[in-house]
Order: sequence, then structure tokens, then C-alpha cells
Amino acid sequence: MSYKIVNLKDIYNTFGEDKTKEILKDYKCKLNLDVEYFLKEKAIEFSKQDISRTFLVLSEYKGRNVIVGYFAITNKATTIKKFVISKTKRKKILRYAEYNNESKGYNIALPLIGQLGKNYNNGYNKLISGDNLLKFACDKIKQTQNIIGGRYVFLECEDIDKLKNFYEDNGFECFGKRNLEKDERDKNKGEYLLQMLRDLSKYNI
Repeated sequence: MSYKIVNLKDIYNTFGEDKTKEILKDYKCKLNLDVEYFLKEKAIEFSKQDISRTFLVLSEYKGRNVIVGYFAITNKATTIKKFVISKTKRKKILRYAEYNNESKGYNIALPLIGQLGKNYNNGYNKLISGDNLLKFACDKIKQTQNIIGGRYVFLECEDIDKLKNFYEDNGFECFGKRNLEKDERDKNKGEYLLQMLRDLSKYNI
């Protein structure tokens, strides 16, 4: 199976905003309403304002290219608590972070995989694995780090065993929790999101 990864910004620059919104209507994610809401309601505006970059993953199906999934990446500040990581990892992180005595943690700006989801419309989700979709997101981040430096990436997910196990199997480890904002609670389960970190220093594209 071959895939094409397209920057959403390139799509609306080429076809205009109305046509782009029509294209995005083809995306459905019944497993996570926040993932679908972001793509249809926020992704274009966030791209315009340079808040984040959204990438559509396309594959050919019955003679036409369809959206099989997407991911959004940005840069975001977070805090990694001192007691949740090993001494070896603390030394590595301190090269990129600033230790805060008050919070007992490392303040650091990192690439964030803000959204990641397959397209469940018409069974398109079967055309790509979650592992591949996550790899495409990490590939983009690693390409950037190869130019400007850096080695870590993080993401946030619901505290669900299946999700947590999926990310752990792909090299991420939990380092904290973030309480949900008011506007996030109607589209996510629970009161918080797990924060998960991965070291990409030995990651190969």
C-alpha cells in the first residue's frame, strides 16, 4: 500500500477554503469526536495562523485518492516532573529544558502530535494501520529535528488501556497528566489526558 502525505495548507492555497472544507467532509472518526472536530472546525484556521500544521494521509482506493487518516503537529511548552524519569534521562532532558524548583520539574518546549486519527468513513480506516499513521507523524518531526536539532516528541491521549498500550508499543512512555479544559470535556472521556514522551534520537525515517 502506498501513501501520499499532503500539507492541508497546500490544499487550501491551491483549491480555496470552501473546496477544502468539502474535501474534509469525507473524514469521520467515531472513536474520537475531538479528532474529527479539530480537522473540520479548527485545522484550516490553525494552519492560517501558523499555530499548527495538519497533514492528510491519502491512499488510492477504487481509482481515486481518499483520506485514510491525518495528523497535526505543533510546538508546545510542557513540564516533565523530576520524579517520573530516570537520572540518565534527566541529564539528557536538561540539555533542552530549564529546571523549575517550584514545580520540581523541567520546563521544555517540544514538538507535539496534537491530533492523530484514521478515517472510519466507508471503511477507509482499514487501508492504514495506526502504527503507520503514527510513524508518518514521527517522520515529519524527525525531519525537522534533523535540521534544527532536538530529540523528543510528546502527545496526549485519553487514559484508556488500548490507547496507552498502543503508544507504549511505539516507544512512548507516560510522564504526566493534563487536566482537560472546559471546551475539551464534551469530546473526551474522563477529566484528564495522559502525556507521553518519546526519544527520537535513534529513530530512523
